[in-house]
Amino acid sequence: MSLSAQRLLSLITSVLLALVGLFLFLGGAYLLFLGGSWFYVLVGGVMLASAATGLRKPLLGLRLFAGLLIVTTLWSLFEVGFDIWGLEVRLLTLVGIGCWMLLPWVWRTGRTWLEDKREILASVAVAVVVLVASCFGSYSINGTVPADRMAAAGAPDATGDSVPVGDWNFYGRTAGGDRYSPLAQINTNNVGHLKRAWMTRTGDVQLAGEGAVAGPDQGHEFNLEVTPIKVDDTLYMCTPHNWVVAMDAATGKVKWTFDPHPDKKDMAANVYLSCRGVSVYKAPEAEGRTACKTRILSPVADVRLVALDAETGKPCEDFGEHGYISLRQYLGHVPAGFHFVTSPPLVVKDRVVLGGWIFDNQANFEPSGAVRAFDPITGELVWAWDAGHNPENWKPKPDEELTRDTPNAWGVYTADPDLGLLYIPTGNSPPDNWGGSRRPFDDATSSATIALDIETGERRWTYQTVHHDLWDMDIPSGPSMVDLPGPNGENIPALVQGTKRGEFFVLDRRTGKPVPGYPVEERKVPTAGVASDDHVSPTQPYPAAMPSLTPPDLKENDMWGATLLDQMICRIQFRQSAYDGQFTPPHVGKTTIVYPAFYGVVDWQGATVDPQRKLLIANASYLPFRIRLEHRQGLEKAGMLAKWDGKGEEPAAKGDALSVSPDYGTPYIAYTSPWLNPLQIPCKGPIWGTLTAIDLVTKKIVWQHPVGTTRDTGPFRTHNNIPLPTGMYNIGGSIVTKGGVVFMGATADDYLRAFDLATGKVIWSDRLPAGGQATPMSYEMGGKQYVLIAAGGHGGLGTRSGDYIIAYTIDGTQGTTAH
Repeated sequence: MSLSAQRLLSLITSVLLALVGLFLFLGGAYLLFLGGSWFYVLVGGVMLASAATGLRKPLLGLRLFAGLLIVTTLWSLFEVGFDIWGLEVRLLTLVGIGCWMLLPWVWRTGRTWLEDKREILASVAVAVVVLVASCFGSYSINGTVPADRMAAAGAPDATGDSVPVGDWNFYGRTAGGDRYSPLAQINTNNVGHLKRAWMTRTGDVQLAGEGAVAGPDQGHEFNLEVTPIKVDDTLYMCTPHNWVVAMDAATGKVKWTFDPHPDKKDMAANVYLSCRGVSVYKAPEAEGRTACKTRILSPVADVRLVALDAETGKPCEDFGEHGYISLRQYLGHVPAGFHFVTSPPLVVKDRVVLGGWIFDNQANFEPSGAVRAFDPITGELVWAWDAGHNPENWKPKPDEELTRDTPNAWGVYTADPDLGLLYIPTGNSPPDNWGGSRRPFDDATSSATIALDIETGERRWTYQTVHHDLWDMDIPSGPSMVDLPGPNGENIPALVQGTKRGEFFVLDRRTGKPVPGYPVEERKVPTAGVASDDHVSPTQPYPAAMPSLTPPDLKENDMWGATLLDQMICRIQFRQSAYDGQFTPPHVGKTTIVYPAFYGVVDWQGATVDPQRKLLIANASYLPFRIRLEHRQGLEKAGMLAKWDGKGEEPAAKGDALSVSPDYGTPYIAYTSPWLNPLQIPCKGPIWGTLTAIDLVTKKIVWQHPVGTTRDTGPFRTHNNIPLPTGMYNIGGSIVTKGGVVFMGATADDYLRAFDLATGKVIWSDRLPAGGQATPMSYEMGGKQYVLIAAGGHGGLGTRSGDYIIAYTIDGTQGTTAH
């Protein structure tokens, strides 16, 4: 290389080094002013000095940088130890610059290359050795379920006796919601031979516009989150646009498809396009009944419920109005998009019970969150549970309205038919992040597990998991039933309630009280900074004996990024924010970090319970959010946010108001977002997703492993990346089988995986054609056990979209059925 070219490279090196150094110096000085780490201002200063001396005294410039890299390596080890993800973000930026400086054309003195570069070579080598050594660390809790527990078999499945062994009649297989299959043909010895038996496409795909024209699904989360049910020889499921599809369980051949044609205005207003499942009801024998002996009940996005003949897919004429009932009745005015149902109704003891999703953070005069039960034959309302009415369980007249703005229950419900109780998981009275206008009955019934009498709707007991919830910690899924040994050898009918916080409450399902040996204690939480016209509970409930998946409180050195530069930005944001740990109240005028956040450590997928081995399996995600309350007058005066009293449709926002939660009827608006830095990198580093097994008898974690890789989470939402074993964000649940295998496909890297229940190790996987953000299921047909998953992606998680239903079996034949 010519001398002039070498000089140009050296000049470029100095300029780039100076720019990076200046950024780190100025940002580091501000971070130090905020009370943060001193290290970034030091790094920036040394880099500036190295850049200034590198052109005239290249050897001194190289030695300064080499010394900086050694000091940075030591500092990194002091902050995070041999943690590859912590070291990587601290060291790779400087290691990369050091490798550039090793080039023979950069900053030369005329001596040999080794004489010029030995210090920088040594410092890079030390840093690389530290990075390589850290790769051998483990982020797992390794353990094994004892052999006698793994061999447990034949114990009764709580609430499961009415479901045939080879069927899957509810979202969680049984009304008790354990998601346990009593089939054992697929086991840890032969799961490696699992092959696709069939793959069927439903035909319901995300609708996009042509060219630059946005399609009708633009701006919505299009999510195939369905878990089909299997009844006799047929699978039944719903799709994001609310089609109901019946498939032959052995071949995947579509028997019929029903499109309820939801109202386009409602579909356009709904922020989620999703349906997690349908339900089945077998009608008692009646004289003259020839149709709808078995009926499939499915929600429709325009706030209706439809009943279909399981054989033909045609609406049951005796149900409501020609097969439909409107869920708007008794709710008063329901603006478009303010109420819809994503979870399957619970059908048990001649009742169809459902609530629904109420649009979060829009107002404090939204439709009622009441839970309602309908007659599965006629569609007539039997009872409504309305927290704001006296009595709570009542049957309103046609012109009466259920209490507005009460806590809703949008997740899957579970039940114990033998006790005659159903269990509903409640959310908050809207809006989520300001509770100054909540009524006593709102606070008493929010973020709670509530047991209702199935036949009458009478409330039997309430167990609250968050007091005066200001963080949207609604319970996203009903509890799972399990019978546990009591202190005196008796059998206690229990339930396990998972939460978005990552806590698990073990309650006596008869009384709602903690099971003996599973105490809950009230612990002090932060209270400073709550809005002056609101209040915050000084304590919150914590299960004292059960293991927790709740992450530790954040510290500045937890901050992460792609480089040292954006990691420093995350540190600055951490120091700028209000954060005193979990349950820091949302502040007015100052950004508050919420962690764990409302996206859920454990979200709508809930937890899986092996009722025979007494094990709980839960997949968890870890992503902080940030929220800021602001007085609403500014946006209203600027004309970006119109005033609204709830009449008519919600007015459209403009400009900056497009990204806010308007919270009409309150003094505030709310800005809420996942905590990502300017490069759209999470400010909290790996591990981002785990799978954990908890022994419900010993109350200890048996094993825990990171789950998922970065393969499909590339830059700019592409689906190409190095498959780093960071653990990945996951949405969708797991199942467990008598054969000792756990199946899960929820992670953002588009795989269905099988795990050994005894150890948690991955023992089989299959690459899916789209995201598997759904809970699998398992069934038997013709003497063969199948495992099935819906692979259609998740808009919020950014996985690949599709319309695939895929079934696996041992020695299956691969094929595709298009529809």
